[in-house]
Amino acid sequence: MIQLSSPDTVEAPTSDATDEVREAILAELTNEFGEALVGSHIASGIDITVRVSSEVWADTAAFLKDKMGFAYFGFLSAIDWLPSPFGRDMDSQVDLAFDPAEPNDEPMEQGLAGGDTRFQILARVNDIVNHRGVTLKTDVDDEAMSVSSWVPVYAGANWHERETWEMFGIDFVGHPGLRHIYLPGAFEGNPLRKDYPLLARRVKPWPGIVDVELMPTEENEPADTAEPAATAEPAETDQGDA
Repeated sequence: MIQLSSPDTVEAPTSDATDEVREAILAELTNEFGEALVGSHIASGIDITVRVSSEVWADTAAFLKDKMGFAYFGFLSAIDWLPSPFGRDMDSQVDLAFDPAEPNDEPMEQGLAGGDTRFQILARVNDIVNHRGVTLKTDVDDEAMSVSSWVPVYAGANWHERETWEMFGIDFVGHPGLRHIYLPGAFEGNPLRKDYPLLARRVKPWPGIVDVELMPTEENEPADTAEPAATAEPAETDQGDA
């Protein structure tokens, strides 16, 4: 039998460990885009996240695919980092006491590789030949609410950008046809924005929110629990000879 690994020899990756593969990816992107690469985070042995300015968003996609071999497109979406003005009352019934008239002063945090705006685009591409992957992100200008489309580089980004446009209201310049996927054409608003009120959750409790009862334990079991009555055996009958 061949032992592939041993718990005594395998160490969990640490944040300060050297990751030559991902360090090389970051170095190549930094050399190409310079100050337009505005943030990065390497989780050694796990992943790399790179944030670029929106001006080079499409250029980064083209460079990764054509020059670095990241030919496989994984996904593209957005995130709204705004702390919900509704608190958590749309997530949990225990928070229905939250007063939406009170301002939510929680700080806005943009996750790995940082950020400067409320909305960010995130995407994932892979080099399946050399088993490498990169998570890309870029800030979306709060006024323009637009970035360049990745469709001319990665055709698979088409529906991902349509969904992001529909749910967050972010325009993708150069997309061949932004139109609804899930919502009717006359629908107003963008449901995945944090400030979009999902009123249906208030009218009817969200599926999955239930009152949880504790399992019985020795402490809360009734003291006079009676044993179930024994089942009487059926009386024997005289069936005689056939």
